[in-house]
Amino acid sequence: MSKRRIRVRNSRIHGRGVFAAVDLEAEIPLIRYRGRLRSHDDADQLYDGSLDSGHTFLFTLNDQYVVDGNHDSNSARWINHSCDPNCETIIHESADGDPRRDEVWVYTLRDIAAGEELSFNYGIVLSVRHTARMKAIWACHCGANNCTGTMLQPKPR
Repeated sequence: MSKRRIRVRNSRIHGRGVFAAVDLEAEIPLIRYRGRLRSHDDADQLYDGSLDSGHTFLFTLNDQYVVDGNHDSNSARWINHSCDPNCETIIHESADGDPRRDEVWVYTLRDIAAGEELSFNYGIVLSVRHTARMKAIWACHCGANNCTGTMLQPKPR
């Protein structure tokens, strides 16, 4: 019987979080981000394209699809954002080229001690202006020394 590597519990960053249950090595695949596959248009319609919640379980998979962690999901949806993350997400493209079979995986960036909260940078880039109001809605509470105070990332130039 293998020991669970991660556990979900209350987080000091935000709501629920995912924590290492055992010491984890750097650069290992940890968990697949699961959820219902939706087109971008379907997700926008379902969630009203609202940017005012500051909360999302939607993960962009590719140009055609998002993974909706609100439905058919797993523990990965509880991994919080951090400006100094200990994990990263990697999109694995399907070998047969079918974008519906692409997958999002969470990998450790460094060694992580048992009890440490897992985090990755959400990389949220909004098409609207990043006003003080939007930055406050998408506030970051990671507590890292380099915390920007917002989950919003600079727009590409």
